Amino acid sequence: MLIIDDHLVFAQLLARALSYVDPFICIGTATSVTAGFAAVREQRPDIVVMDVRLGDGDGVAATAVLTDEFPQLRVVILSAYVDAALLSRAAAAGACALIPKNGDLEEMLGVLQTAERGGFSVPPRFLRSLVGAAPPPPDPGLTSREVEVLRMLAAGVGLGTIAQELGISVNTARGHVKNLLSKLGAHTQLEAVVTAARRGLIHALPPL
Repeated sequence: MLIIDDHLVFAQLLARALSYVDPFICIGTATSVTAGFAAVREQRPDIVVMDVRLGDGDGVAATAVLTDEFPQLRVVILSAYVDAALLSRAAAAGACALIPKNGDLEEMLGVLQTAERGGFSVPPRFLRSLVGAAPPPPDPGLTSREVEVLRMLAAGVGLGTIAQELGISVNTARGHVKNLLSKLGAHTQLEAVVTAARRGLIHALPPL
């Protein structure tokens, strides 16, 4: 694991905290996009924890570059402020999770442990903040299998695991996701989950 954050003390404290938790091994920290790119290319970590705001660039844009260059890399975004636009950007950039900088360590560990390439995990309270009261739109006509896939997406499960759990191929799972996006008028998996929860189609928000 590599931590990229321009607040060096925060990065060092987080690295030290994570080093005591199996199976995480922190290989170092970087305080800029440039230094982060160099560290990833040299040390090849399996997970990168990336701050959104860095002195020499945007962490989400940097995530898109890294996930394109290293398809198996899992990038977890850190941010002190979260809204629907940031969630959508992070998911589109290939991040597998988003964690609040003002959250507690237990919450952060929970997301890190469930983050999976191809999925997108966020703490439940983030989804709660996005799912407001709204008049229910017409039923989009989801099939029972599409609802199953949607529930698994809401839990942050990736396409590979969805396919395995449902006994279908990854291409079939990808087809279900494509249909979900079309029926819900969504552009990303996260947007589909939030839209479905807002419509009451799934109970995507587990209790605290």
